[in-house]
Amino acid sequence: METLNLLWAGLAVALQPGNLLFAGIGVLLGTLVGILPGISPSLTVALLLPVTFKLDPTGSIIMFAGIYFGAMYGSSTTAILLNTPGEAASIATAIEGHSMAKAGRGGAALSTAAIGSFVAGSIASLGLAMLAPVIVELAVSFGPWDYFALMVLAFITVSATFGDSVLRGLTSLALGLVFGLVGIDKLTGQGRLAFDIPNLLDGISVTTMAVGLFAIGETLHVASRFSGIADKVEAVRGSLWMTREEWKRSWKPWLRGIGLGFPIGALPAGGAEVPTLLSYTIERKLAVKPEEFGHGAIEGVAGPEAANNAAATGTMVPLLALGLPTSATAAMMLAGFQQYGLVPGPLLFITNADLVWGLIASFMVGNLMLLVLNLPLVGLWVKLLSVPQPWLYAGILVFAAMGTLAANPSLTELALLVGFGVTGYLMRCWDYPVAPMIVGLILGPMAESQFRRALQISLGDSWVFFKHPGSATLLVLALIALLAPLLFKQLRAFKGEDA
Repeated sequence: METLNLLWAGLAVALQPGNLLFAGIGVLLGTLVGILPGISPSLTVALLLPVTFKLDPTGSIIMFAGIYFGAMYGSSTTAILLNTPGEAASIATAIEGHSMAKAGRGGAALSTAAIGSFVAGSIASLGLAMLAPVIVELAVSFGPWDYFALMVLAFITVSATFGDSVLRGLTSLALGLVFGLVGIDKLTGQGRLAFDIPNLLDGISVTTMAVGLFAIGETLHVASRFSGIADKVEAVRGSLWMTREEWKRSWKPWLRGIGLGFPIGALPAGGAEVPTLLSYTIERKLAVKPEEFGHGAIEGVAGPEAANNAAATGTMVPLLALGLPTSATAAMMLAGFQQYGLVPGPLLFITNADLVWGLIASFMVGNLMLLVLNLPLVGLWVKLLSVPQPWLYAGILVFAAMGTLAANPSLTELALLVGFGVTGYLMRCWDYPVAPMIVGLILGPMAESQFRRALQISLGDSWVFFKHPGSATLLVLALIALLAPLLFKQLRAFKGEDA
């Protein structure tokens, strides 16, 4: 009952005119970047970080969340009409959705994707409201050793989740941890790794690194692969409304997709790719007309899209309750919180309850906005696919440089921005994930602080992390998360040799 009262109070915050405006801007931008090939929600949030640093924290974070969910909607449009998934989680949608579009059923594919996303996002938002306080109650009793172990778990899961190589993920994380050491040591007051540059005594700006790695690095990488050949866009033929049979074939996949997406997304090592592919596999096995799969089965669009949006909402559980980002966009939202001096985790629910519950309630409002915007404006979204991509890349680079200089007007910041941009480009070329680097910069100083506190309280006893059951359990989970991908890789190689 208390949770419902808090959610009701959060709804009052979310429905304030200013926050509604931020939510509307967020979902519009999110849909736009989801549709435009080569532009990700993490890139968009990174671009907006320097622009929003003086705005209202609640409205800005609501806008970032709207961008995240809007991009999930928008990526289904490109997957269906272009056969080009805007996000990895839309790969399953592209398989059946594009076949439906070529067969003249693009309207039905877009409808089941939009309605399924709305249903999934709304139900998952209620799940978030119910689950997050339970985790917070558990986390409030954490000591510094538990928080340090939790940070270690975050480091390992993020490194193992992003990219195909655990070693490359850990390398990216290590770079972020090193950059997190730059600045004044909070315990001794001595400068570290500043190289007599006064601007570095305040540490590396998360905004500068985020814009460089995500916005500039990703834009350079996409531009370097641009072939100049325009993709063929399938026209939206047929009615946008689903028939009675299509409704009948969609509602069960929606519910199954939610059942897969939200729990997996809420895991510390979650994400949207696994539940969407699982949903597609399950729908194929349970299909009434299995012969349609591969040729435009509506279940293959309905289930994965519901799983996709439920998982996106699920990633907010570890982010808000524990401060653990499990996707690139969640990592950028973590940077957004830090920009306003806010630390996601159990204390955030106590010190900034209005912000947290307003944000959770805005998920429901944003999902309704997306449903209203997506289907009636589908013609406009299709026209946006004809925007020349070189214009987009040039605009992003100019906007990134101007935004960063507006937030931190100095030659040092500009040099760091360019340096991080080149680093992000090279990391993508060599298949190194960039999100762990951001997480290392943000969580590294917090982990160091909790580590020192734990040693001070225990009078230097380094075994304190294993003497407390909470921290010991988290460290064991971190070890499992580190070894599991390596073991699975060896197992696949062994099976391949046997074959």
